[in-house]
Amino acid sequence: MSIDPFIAYVEKEKRYSPHTVAAYRRDMTQFVGFLSSVFNETDPTRASAAMVKSFVARLKEDGLENRSINRKISTLRTYYKYCLLKGEIEQSPMTSIKALKQPKPLVKFVSETDINKVSFPETDDFPTCRDRLLFELLYQTGMRQAELRGLRDASVDKFAKTLKVLGKRNKERMIPLSLEMVNMISHYQILRDAAFEVKADRLLLNDKGEEMSPYYIYNKVHRLLEGITTLKQKSPHVLRHTFATHLLDEGADLRAIQELLGHKDLATTQIYAHTTIEQLKQIHKQAHPKG
Repeated sequence: MSIDPFIAYVEKEKRYSPHTVAAYRRDMTQFVGFLSSVFNETDPTRASAAMVKSFVARLKEDGLENRSINRKISTLRTYYKYCLLKGEIEQSPMTSIKALKQPKPLVKFVSETDINKVSFPETDDFPTCRDRLLFELLYQTGMRQAELRGLRDASVDKFAKTLKVLGKRNKERMIPLSLEMVNMISHYQILRDAAFEVKADRLLLNDKGEEMSPYYIYNKVHRLLEGITTLKQKSPHVLRHTFATHLLDEGADLRAIQELLGHKDLATTQIYAHTTIEQLKQIHKQAHPKG
């Protein structure tokens, strides 16, 4: 059985991102190749639980990290759920397959002290105003870089002081804005509209008046964080982590942070609570006489 209908399903019906769809195709192609070479089986619908376990064991032998293996297991779960839905199989071989244990990574974020060191030129021109707004939106809202790129003027409700963000799987959420942020957006829009006669249908534009690429946003954030933090990773996603961690440190409710970040499950948001607990352990160890 071809995997193409499954790939079309996750792309068209489930509306997964192009990145996820590409990962699913790679994982399924690898699995089918394994079945063919080891078991002389070219139809994944005829795979048994033992075959899947052999595939997982091979990945482990090849030195793949548990996180990456678990992603492939997740792909296979989704595939066999699809096969059950379509009546291609009567029982999923994934029933007895468990995800591999993996250590919970500590979230990387910029400290409040360091985040306040980020500076911009004193000039009041379009590029400077745009870079400042780009940075502040990422840090003050916790949105993803893809969500930032998708913002339009209509996304901003200046009277309600809210921002409508289109997240993963086209799920919308509302993020509150401060009056200072609303004024920053208004001032930026004046400079932007004066700079370009014809501009892309986006809130934030590059220096040519066109839509910003992910690489463009990454470069901007990396340069702004360079020199003010020792973190190796200086990406837009670090600012998302920083937003959530700073909120939690100031006493924000975890469920409120979940809503602001657009997380489907609270368990995803709890990584920030784990980070804070680790910080408390470190403080206790350093400060307490018997730490």
